[in-house]
Amino acid sequence: MTATSNRLPDLSSARVQFNAPRLRSAPPLLHASGIVKRYDGRLALDDVSLEVFAGEVLGIVGESGSGKSTLLRMLNLEELPDAGTYRLHISEAMAGKNLFALERFERRSVQIHAIGMVYQNPHLGLRMRFTSSGNVAERLLIAGERGFAALREAARDSLAASEFPLDRMDDPPRVLSGGMQQRVQLAKALALKPALLLLDEPTTGLDVSIQAAVLDTLKRLQRERDMTIVLVSHDLGVIRTLADRVLVMRNGRVVERGLTDQILDDPQQAYTQQLVHAKL
Repeated sequence: MTATSNRLPDLSSARVQFNAPRLRSAPPLLHASGIVKRYDGRLALDDVSLEVFAGEVLGIVGESGSGKSTLLRMLNLEELPDAGTYRLHISEAMAGKNLFALERFERRSVQIHAIGMVYQNPHLGLRMRFTSSGNVAERLLIAGERGFAALREAARDSLAASEFPLDRMDDPPRVLSGGMQQRVQLAKALALKPALLLLDEPTTGLDVSIQAAVLDTLKRLQRERDMTIVLVSHDLGVIRTLADRVLVMRNGRVVERGLTDQILDDPQQAYTQQLVHAKL
């Protein structure tokens, strides 16, 4: 970006450009390579690479501290790595560009228009004292949408898609259950129809019945919208339900990857075997 302009580049058309069947031989929507991240000298991510194709769900598993959530923050452009590249094939203008190397305004525009994020802790993704519809409308407002009626209607549509009860759309998230807070987060993340949806432990801490309902919503939305998703979860049942492929992490490194059934039913690495058997 030149010094003469600090405007956000217009990525409002940077929606999913591919309607490819899952796992077809096509260029990946997401390609990340050689990601390295250190905190106070400690290696959190060590040469991590991954690809995700349009319409595919990639699950990431591993013990606490394995680097899963750190990787997701990198993919959400919340942090920059010490090394590595990250490309999203979302438009001709962005083709081949390393998102990590973009100017701050450009990264922010990609984050707003092309990526949606649902956090394990709803406090990270929501303003707890705003109304639920206001949380969704805020994302639309940041992207340039104007007009109260249009904002409210778009927020209503997004909340309805996440199966949030519309009679409570003016309630703030702080008075809602954990399951409904996650639905507000999901509605906010999907309000701009992002090319990539990132889910960080979206069902952790929810009752079993509520967890099942949230998973049903995610499955329906993925099917109807052919969404591309990267999902982090310690719950292998969640991974089996949603993911097409699985990436296994340990100590900041990828130790195994493959189709979900292959990884969960016939893991090859000793660490993965221990991880799977511990959850049985």
